[in-house]
Amino acid sequence: MNREVIPVLVKGVMPTSNGCAVFLGTDQKTFVIYVDQNIGETIQRAINGEQAQRPLTHDLMLTLLDGLCAEVERVVINNVDQGTFHARLIVSMENELGFKIIELDARPSDSIVLALASGKPIYVANSVIESVDDMTEILARILEQGST
Repeated sequence: MNREVIPVLVKGVMPTSNGCAVFLGTDQKTFVIYVDQNIGETIQRAINGEQAQRPLTHDLMLTLLDGLCAEVERVVINNVDQGTFHARLIVSMENELGFKIIELDARPSDSIVLALASGKPIYVANSVIESVDDMTEILARILEQGST
């Protein structure tokens, strides 16, 4: 991995009036991606290691990848344009024909679920980190209010 991307963690998923806020970041900076309520709940379940009663789309995708001898390698949130984030899902595949890595355009929300469910890292491009507002203090206040 080069210096153009940095690893981030999901620091929290909070309900909002229109869906969920997913807080991502490092020790130095936290930013937020807004997602719909269902995907927010799915991200929270993946963080908690919970399985849905029936397989969800993300479970199906991971089962399909496994059946093809492929796996998620990593996720890179590589762009933000007027508040809309973009991501690349990096998948590797190895079989009798050889080894291959492919990059797919994907919604960051879907990519985050796949990375969490498969235990793979999430990265953010430095250009994205540099362009987003720092939400570290806001997340700390929300978490503090929740613990009192």
